[in-house]
Amino acid sequence: MRLARTARWFLLALLLSVVPATSFAGVFISVGFAPPVLPVYVQPVCPEPGMMWTPGYWAYGADGYYWVPGAWVPSPYVGALWTPGYWGFEGGHYLFHDGYWGPHIGYYGGVNYGFGYGGIGFAGGMWRGGFFSYNTAVMHVGVGGGWGGHVYEDRVVVERGYVARDSHVAYAGGPGGIHHDPSPEERVAEHDQHRPPSEIQQHHVEAARLDKTNYVKNNGGHPTNAAVSRPLTPSHTATSHTSETTHTSSTTHTSTVASTHTNTAGATHANTTTPHAMTTRPAASASHSMSTARPVAAPRAPTAPKVPAAPKGGAGSAPQPHSNPGGHHK
Repeated sequence: MRLARTARWFLLALLLSVVPATSFAGVFISVGFAPPVLPVYVQPVCPEPGMMWTPGYWAYGADGYYWVPGAWVPSPYVGALWTPGYWGFEGGHYLFHDGYWGPHIGYYGGVNYGFGYGGIGFAGGMWRGGFFSYNTAVMHVGVGGGWGGHVYEDRVVVERGYVARDSHVAYAGGPGGIHHDPSPEERVAEHDQHRPPSEIQQHHVEAARLDKTNYVKNNGGHPTNAAVSRPLTPSHTATSHTSETTHTSSTTHTSTVASTHTNTAGATHANTTTPHAMTTRPAASASHSMSTARPVAAPRAPTAPKVPAAPKGGAGSAPQPHSNPGGHHK
């Protein structure tokens, strides 16, 4: 068993070494049981204009599923938008499709990550004239004159972006998963020039992997550090976190491992042998809406950072609203 696991991770490393950077959104991880439901958490305040939100997600390592906290990260170039990775059920296994940067939002399985990522498109903001503007209906931004005209509020586009509004299921397809076929806009995005997660993002994932408290086997699917309170920069990865995490979903997952988890709110996850049901009790009013979120860190005086120019063939500085019609979210 241990030898098989070692061989699997060796093959994974070999695969990553030969996959070109332009082909991101490929499948790298295959697991025989589903990831836990997504936790509900408070989004930290955006510290300064130009930072982009990357939602938290369940990753998989040698010791099982672990949580990668949500974080604000610098945009790699003007016009860049982040398409989050997602788990998809295919051929009896759960396969992970990595996230990427591009000029349009691509397919991410219809998974409701919150904060503008309702399952289809992105309702959290748009690029206007070389600056990113934030939709305060779902984004938790700072206050003061430094934000200028880079904020707006549009709840209609948020509602259109939901696929499964009240779902916290972390995977697409299969038993109990989200069922959403790619929209025409998402299919177009497949042919864009993509960039893989930045070096800062990769360091963040590695720090999350090394933190044993992020693993399901240690936190029962309820990570203490659901989001990073400070933006990711070369000098900071996953060392400062928020700890406001609650579960609000009621879903069933098929799995092949046995364990029992109980959280402080009284919700119990009972797992039996293959297959098993994992169910959580819904909270009455939890939501990703920023109307109820509290700041977890005082925002720094905002200044508009310099953002690299878009690469040839990528997005320019012209306005790029990305609110795909159809669907629904938080």
